[in-house]
Amino acid sequence: MKFLIIGSGGREHAIAWKLSESPQVTEIFISPGNGGTENAEKCTNIPGMNHAELLSFSKEKGIDLTVVGPELPLVEGLTDLFRRNGQNVIGPSKAGSILEGSKVFSKNFMLDNGVKTGYYINFDDYEEAVDFLDECAWPVVIKADGLAAGKGVIICKDVKEAEKALEDIMVKKVFGSAGDWVVIEEYIEGKEVSIIAFIDGRTILPMLSAKDHKQIGDGDTGPNTGGMGVIAPNPWYTSEIEADFTENILKPTLKGIKKADWDFRGIIFFGLMITEVSGIFLLEYNVRMGDPETQALLPLMENDLAEIFQKINSRELKGYSLKFKNKSSCTVVAASGGYPGDYKKGFEISGVENLTQPLFVSGAVKREESLVTNSGRVLSVTAIADTLPEASDLAYREMSKINFKDIYFRTDIGKIEE
Repeated sequence: MKFLIIGSGGREHAIAWKLSESPQVTEIFISPGNGGTENAEKCTNIPGMNHAELLSFSKEKGIDLTVVGPELPLVEGLTDLFRRNGQNVIGPSKAGSILEGSKVFSKNFMLDNGVKTGYYINFDDYEEAVDFLDECAWPVVIKADGLAAGKGVIICKDVKEAEKALEDIMVKKVFGSAGDWVVIEEYIEGKEVSIIAFIDGRTILPMLSAKDHKQIGDGDTGPNTGGMGVIAPNPWYTSEIEADFTENILKPTLKGIKKADWDFRGIIFFGLMITEVSGIFLLEYNVRMGDPETQALLPLMENDLAEIFQKINSRELKGYSLKFKNKSSCTVVAASGGYPGDYKKGFEISGVENLTQPLFVSGAVKREESLVTNSGRVLSVTAIADTLPEASDLAYREMSKINFKDIYFRTDIGKIEE
């Protein structure tokens, strides 16, 4: 089988790495890929292309399945174009991708289908949104409606912070047209959970639970990032919580997708919060694999990923079982100093040849024979061990082998206080 992967991050590197294990897979093309995928087993980087060019490439090379990594091509309708032209592709239709493309639509979908989520109100008028702040219990969460590169969600502890957030989003348009509407919703406190699930439009198969660490600093301090580390499975995701999730979030979500009659063959991601007294709540949907959750989960999965993608494409997930190692994983992300603010790039990375655990590149390119930093989040190391403390210790031992100028990583991923 020949695969085409769209994307350039650690998620796409991890997907390619897992697909390369399959005896069915002969070639993997990645557009545009990165320095980690450039010489990976069975992998070939190709230039970034527009939708029409990707379609032409898929036809010319006889690609069996295309996997769309990031959200933007999905929201733009890349999968619709491929399917209209007889090309197999993993990812929901443009219509289904609105679950991530519009937070206003997404929250309304949750309410309409009985999905357990927090209280919210949508606004497209700045003055009305500001007036509503007088009625709020604090803190609140303010979200730009559209895609904002993961930066459009702001937790506000008082009126002053909320007014600034609304002005930035709706008046100054710091996220562009993504701020034409906003969602103001109640702040739900608890333990975060990420659930990535495979979906063929008729069946949803969840992977193991995971916990992302979005903030830049130890102890979950500082601004949000694209993710600084992940542990899996999530120690707070008990069988009782799983049952709550299945009954009150997963099942009504699937019912709503079926009712909408979307072509939803791909991935659905549930961003969740476990509360002390009221169980689990859905915060958001994504319509693709999380990054860096993918890097933590795929090394634990025993199934052939190529086989899973084929089952999704042919709508045959029903009755299929996912199998995972009875172990824990810990993924630690190394970033450029200054991220998520200003940072410099172009620094040579050393030590990766000494690693014994999986390395996934997020933002680095090959320059001659060297790997060089090229983004805010640069790479991640995933360690697998019998217990979470062992996995965490191993991940940091591995990370200590890597160096580049201004390297930064959190030191508390996997250091769980029970």
